[in-house]
Amino acid sequence: MKKVTQNQWLRFTIVTVLYLAFLIWVKSWLGLIVLPFIFDAYISKKIPWGFWKKAKNPIVRSVMSWVDAIVFALVAVYFVNIYLFQNYQIPSSSLEKSLLVGDYLYVSKISYGPRVPNTPLSMPLAQHTLPVINTKSYIEWPQWKYKRVPGFGKVKRNDIVVFNFPAGDTVATKFQQITDIYSLIYSEGQRMYPKEINMDSLSIEQQRSVYNLYYSAGRNSIRSNPQTYGDIIVRPIDRRENYVKRCIGLPGDTLQIKNTQVYINGKPINNPENLQFNYFVQTTGPYIPEEMFRELGISKDDQQMINNEENWGMELINMGLDYRDAQSHLAPVYHLPLTKKMYATLSANKKLISNIVMEPETYSGQMYPLNLYTKWTRDNYGPIWIPSKGSTITLALKNLPIYERCIHAYEGNSLEVKGSDIYINGKKTNTYTFKMDYYWMMGDNRHNSADSRYWGFVPEDHVVGKPIVVWLSLDKDRGWFDGKIRWNRIFKWVK
Repeated sequence: MKKVTQNQWLRFTIVTVLYLAFLIWVKSWLGLIVLPFIFDAYISKKIPWGFWKKAKNPIVRSVMSWVDAIVFALVAVYFVNIYLFQNYQIPSSSLEKSLLVGDYLYVSKISYGPRVPNTPLSMPLAQHTLPVINTKSYIEWPQWKYKRVPGFGKVKRNDIVVFNFPAGDTVATKFQQITDIYSLIYSEGQRMYPKEINMDSLSIEQQRSVYNLYYSAGRNSIRSNPQTYGDIIVRPIDRRENYVKRCIGLPGDTLQIKNTQVYINGKPINNPENLQFNYFVQTTGPYIPEEMFRELGISKDDQQMINNEENWGMELINMGLDYRDAQSHLAPVYHLPLTKKMYATLSANKKLISNIVMEPETYSGQMYPLNLYTKWTRDNYGPIWIPSKGSTITLALKNLPIYERCIHAYEGNSLEVKGSDIYINGKKTNTYTFKMDYYWMMGDNRHNSADSRYWGFVPEDHVVGKPIVVWLSLDKDRGWFDGKIRWNRIFKWVK
């Protein structure tokens, strides 16, 4: 055995101290089994870690050097992604204009404390599916329980947060573009039964029976059509799709939306500077030039033109968009998302714009919860109380649909309703104490955001991290020599 040098002992000590500090941080003493291997790598050298370096064949040495470098890089990326930060790309316009489609972000895991992975055996840089071969990027065993190590703080109101999509636990493999399969099940079941049911005339028990009918029919339809929907799979929490929204409601808050204004505990909150809503914009006859769309910052995907051939005529007239040209034809109408500033710019241009009308409430769609008759809309919603850890609520059939997913799916209890009685884990009860904190997430592009108004609360164990900086931003509407790179957004801090 060769004599151990002082330099070897020094390197071993530094690495060991750092590794032990890491174990203390993550509170995982199972990691102590790695210490003998660290000792061997630096001191005893019994295991031939670099055996390939002595190979006589230069091709073997070259190939193995690449394998060694790749393995080291994958392991490094794995730990960086889990415990420090990861890259994230904005895929949709739900947070515009605060974050833009094509923004690439660094998401800090240590802002709220990184989670110990539910599925530790996974391929770095792949959320749930490996590209090309289209298979799972993780091994389902072992699965660890939720644990979050200490971070710099907690989620605050108005923080932009990356989280795993709560309703993304169950996915139809051929319908993954619709990540909320529960909405798909509900709409499929509703399609199979008359929509003229007068819910106002039904009792709570009768309404619940109608919703159960919708869900049962929808599930049966999807399961019996694998050629259309594919297999139904269940994903662990950390393998569900990543979403990014703004945290509007904190644990224990009571949230309500009145005429687009959000109220927390009865008081209006400050709106984000670049808050957007959808509007119908009618011109005085000519079309809006592309240069104006560029100046306003409206992407091509958001430039929806409404015309008479699509049978919009009467609906536009009923909204007050009845400006006509010299031939008595309705002037062009656009369907656009606008901030206050964009709205003011268009309104001031009287030569081009004749009228602007906010998109009606009838465009809201079905709100959360899908199995409760509330008449809530995206602009007039609630009030709804956001669960907090340790808080106890009184349960009844009238509020159970709001919280049953928290009780059953997120906190792992069995839940059953018999007549008007509620059973949790086999015991009749009318109260429940929550085990986790929950959050209410919404997009700044309020009429183009699938958020908590549609699928409910975000449990604390779904929170991934906080976007801190935009490191690259690409405009898909422009070419590389025509402003594709948004230089003014590079290394811009996320507010």
